[in-house]
Amino acid sequence: MKEPRHLETGKWGEKVSAKFLKKKGYKLLGSRVHIGTRDEFDLIARDGKVLVFVEVKTRGSEKYGRPASSVNRHKRHTLSRAAVRYIKKLRNPRVCFRFDVVEIIGKIEDIEPPIIRHIENAFPLDSCYALS
Repeated sequence: MKEPRHLETGKWGEKVSAKFLKKKGYKLLGSRVHIGTRDEFDLIARDGKVLVFVEVKTRGSEKYGRPASSVNRHKRHTLSRAAVRYIKKLRNPRVCFRFDVVEIIGKIEDIEPPIIRHIENAFPLDSCYALS
């Protein structure tokens, strides 16, 4: 059975992002990493000693705004919760980490390469979570 178009596009965007980050020198630790039953990171990487939780947003165009604008308050809260759970599993609460967003604008079938925007340190840890 064929996947819905938006899932194909999302997976394609994640592959493009992973390749882009590797070229920038990031070490990829995982893709589509599930934390518990309801949380997932698109990519987890290392930038030197910094652990980076990456949210990938893929759109065919910017007709309805920038892809990163969909990382709203609710999404940031969810990613914060997942990050805290992930870090607690590492048993290293002092690990340096950040949240990045990678925007991919393009379509799988396009001949032209997609536009890629990497927003480092896109948002802080939600204030209701604390690492101790």
